[in-house]
Amino acid sequence: MHSLILATATRLIAALMLVFSVFMLLRGHNDPGGGFIGGLIAVTAFALYAKSRGVDEARRALTVHPTNLAVAGLGCALIAGVLGLVRGQPFLTGQWITIGGDGHGHGGLALSSILLFDVGVYLVVVGSVLGVIFAMEEEI
Repeated sequence: MHSLILATATRLIAALMLVFSVFMLLRGHNDPGGGFIGGLIAVTAFALYAKSRGVDEARRALTVHPTNLAVAGLGCALIAGVLGLVRGQPFLTGQWITIGGDGHGHGGLALSSILLFDVGVYLVVVGSVLGVIFAMEEEI
């Protein structure tokens, strides 16, 4: 069944959901949100898009194979964990770097390995769940 209303509305809804998923990802580690819930919101957007427009169209919109996303996410999470080992600390210990500012951590952009880990989780969730959803939709 093809619904013109659903297909038209899905463009806007899916775009808003993807923006919200990135917001939830970046909101992050100490507040409600992070990679897992952000990834699930992104998966919901693509699942809705696949339901309204078809799996082939959703795969084209994704542009990357879901398995590649999951592998890239695992790589990000692994790198985030190893950064602690490089500094002689336990695996997955948070590491921070400040870009810009006065050199003492004031006024610059603070980045952490925690964010890299959250991005990895986001990509793993999106890749693995979309892979399953796309495979199930193609069977129907």
